[in-house]
Amino acid sequence: MSTANGTAVLGMKPPEVEVLAKASRRQFTAEYKRRILREADACTEPGAIGALLRREGLYSSHLTTWRAQRERGELAGLTPKKRGPIPKPKDPVAVKVAALEREVTRYKVRAERAEALVELQKKVAELLGTARPQTNGKP
Repeated sequence: MSTANGTAVLGMKPPEVEVLAKASRRQFTAEYKRRILREADACTEPGAIGALLRREGLYSSHLTTWRAQRERGELAGLTPKKRGPIPKPKDPVAVKVAALEREVTRYKVRAERAEALVELQKKVAELLGTARPQTNGKP
């Protein structure tokens, strides 16, 4: 015997499937790091640091990194760092040059289109046998 969704009915429910959201990188505040370091430094019994790490869901590498930052006196090192390349400030001259280059390109396309239309008009006039008006002595 089966149900509409194809699972067998034997008094068992199909297993619940939970779709978790994509994990994000954890960020720790400077105060949290300092608190954990104080607790780790206060641990005197064997296995106490391991219990602290398990309780907080941390790795021993976190302690190592945070201790090194504390010893170097990097207060900024105890705050989360933004990942990725450092954004470079845009040069206003380069921005202006790029805008002018786009404008020149646009005008060149317009000029080529206008020249093509003039050539087309000349050919149509030649085919129809109509005389073109003379302007300023130029043929």
